Amino acid sequence: MKSFPDIQFPIGDTVAAFIDFLALNFKGFFDFLFVIFSSTIKATEQGLLMLPWWLLILIVVAIGTYFTSWKGGITFGVFLFLIGTFDLWSQTMTTLAVIIISVVLSLLIGIPLGILMAFNRTFASIMRPILDAMQTMPTFVYLIPVIFFFPLGNVPAVIATIIYALPPVMRLTELGIRNVDEEVIESAESFGSSRMQMLMKVQLPQALPTIMAGVNQTTMMALSMAVVGSMVGADGLGERVLHALNRIDMSLGFEAGISIVFLAIIIDRITAGIADKMQSRRGEAS
Repeated sequence: MKSFPDIQFPIGDTVAAFIDFLALNFKGFFDFLFVIFSSTIKATEQGLLMLPWWLLILIVVAIGTYFTSWKGGITFGVFLFLIGTFDLWSQTMTTLAVIIISVVLSLLIGIPLGILMAFNRTFASIMRPILDAMQTMPTFVYLIPVIFFFPLGNVPAVIATIIYALPPVMRLTELGIRNVDEEVIESAESFGSSRMQMLMKVQLPQALPTIMAGVNQTTMMALSMAVVGSMVGADGLGERVLHALNRIDMSLGFEAGISIVFLAIIIDRITAGIADKMQSRRGEAS
């Protein structure tokens, strides 16, 4: 059987050389980013830990009741109380801090880029294969260049989480704006709306349910990176899962794993409830 011709295209070496170039020539920039990210994560974590456990549970119960139902709110409170009984409260707050920072940055980057994709087809055609790569590339692969730029810890985990969680909100923001009814747009144009007025008062409100679905997916994908982030030194529940795996500790692994599941249920139901509430209010207003 004829073997493949001896032709080589060392794309991996090219990427590695580019990463080395960035790490060497932009060290000051990455050090600045590290200070900003690490201080923000630490401040968020300390803010969460400063809240009494019972107060945070009451806040979650109130939010869950408002956006879902009283049964949902009480269930979310029970979930958080159970996490505390597993002696994983501080690790949960660390994981929440990483998720909050990752999701906020993903939305601040993703929604404007999704809007730009909706208005610029050339930019959209360039971004789509990039987003495909970000979603399908094994997460461990882009953990490698991240640790070239930042010391091990929560910061590289946040960067890797943003890369992984960014595509859904970008795609769904673009989809929501593109799918706004043409008759609605024509009606706004007939009243002399400018491009910015059209975006802020017509397209974004109409696309809001789809954008909120993207927010929900981005949040869930950020949470799914909790364990992966622990492999680059991130603290929190993922670190506990990794520790249990190394020690083959079934008890610790199950408690940390089910805590991540509890967080996922709480975040998913609340973000979905926010989207439903916004949709119902928009329907009443129209």
